[in-house]
Amino acid sequence: MDIRPITFDDLPQVLDLVQALAKHHGDTPQASLGSLSRDLFGPMTWAQGLVADEDGTLQAYALLMPLMRAQLGQRGMDLHHLFVAEPARGAGLGTAMVRAVRAHALAQGCDYLTVSTQEANAEARDFYIHHGFTPAPPSPWRFAMDLSRG
Repeated sequence: MDIRPITFDDLPQVLDLVQALAKHHGDTPQASLGSLSRDLFGPMTWAQGLVADEDGTLQAYALLMPLMRAQLGQRGMDLHHLFVAEPARGAGLGTAMVRAVRAHALAQGCDYLTVSTQEANAEARDFYIHHGFTPAPPSPWRFAMDLSRG
């Protein structure tokens, strides 16, 4: 198994994995080859990614979003997605992906990683804690704005 950065040629298989993750969480997949291409390889890249490749078949992917704590002069990465395909689960691939994500972030001068899970996903919570993440409760003072509503 080779864990490496996502390439443009990987996008069809990455899209399949992104859609599988969405379905796993009960979401309706809306990602497309166009949106993945734009965000991973466009003129203003929005995310970075790693894949686990076994003889040309992708078994897992991770998408990372850059972060910063400007006041502390720190760079970070948010592990936005980590997904292992059903047939590859239970063989340590998730652990290998977390290690690869950590190494990738360190190589870019990052000081920290973040990750979120759905509140009811105790298995994911326990997985991340087991791999060195610590709980960081969200602030009740965080807000959002839907920019699609003019």
